[in-house]
Amino acid sequence: MARITLEDLESLGEEEEEEEGEEREEEERGRLFAHWEAVASTHRVSLPRDMAGPIVQMTRHSQAREPVPYITLAQHEKCEEAAYEERQYPSGKWACVTKGEPMYEQSISMSFMKLMRYICKENSVGCYLGMTVPVLNEIRLTKEGTKLEREVVTAYYLPQAFQQNPPVPTDPEIHITERAPLRVITRVFYGMTTEETILREISLFWKLLGSTDTVLQETYIVASYENPSIPQRRNEIWFICRAE
Repeated sequence: MARITLEDLESLGEEEEEEEGEEREEEERGRLFAHWEAVASTHRVSLPRDMAGPIVQMTRHSQAREPVPYITLAQHEKCEEAAYEERQYPSGKWACVTKGEPMYEQSISMSFMKLMRYICKENSVGCYLGMTVPVLNEIRLTKEGTKLEREVVTAYYLPQAFQQNPPVPTDPEIHITERAPLRVITRVFYGMTTEETILREISLFWKLLGSTDTVLQETYIVASYENPSIPQRRNEIWFICRAE
């Protein structure tokens, strides 16, 4: 009769713990995917199953987000509260995707999924690059100024560790671009970003600023600081200053 040693019992215990850990991890992966899938559906976008891995990685690293560098030039208050801020952003390398889906939310969702894959593994170094904030969505108004043009450019700032030598994307729709220095006037708003909310924020900001010809009137930037699964996420509307 074979004898069961103490080492055998310990080994069995370790195997059981490992299996339980794998089960918990799979449950967590499923829960996260279901949550993001529900969010995607509100944007009328279908979430592919291969997004489960990037979603888990982004969630695990959610507290380690590198801010895009900038200098505050001026802060303006109204009724003793911060109303808007002027900033200067240096030149830098960004990974950009351009989409022109029927809805703004569809364009940014599909572009961000591509960027998530690039950030998490689908790049020439084959590893997680690190998240930076904000992610920028550059938009243009139609000539009438009542709607957004369909084409949206979504841009992710490369972390400082990769600024000099950006990893090459495996996705041909992602382009690494050197963006020139940018001077902007910014205002915070919270919640989901849709064409309706963006047009409202642009209108409110114009009322706050008053008549001025120092900023562009056809091109704007929506800056997002938190992932799409957060309902009351922080955003900013950026007015782009004209070159002096």
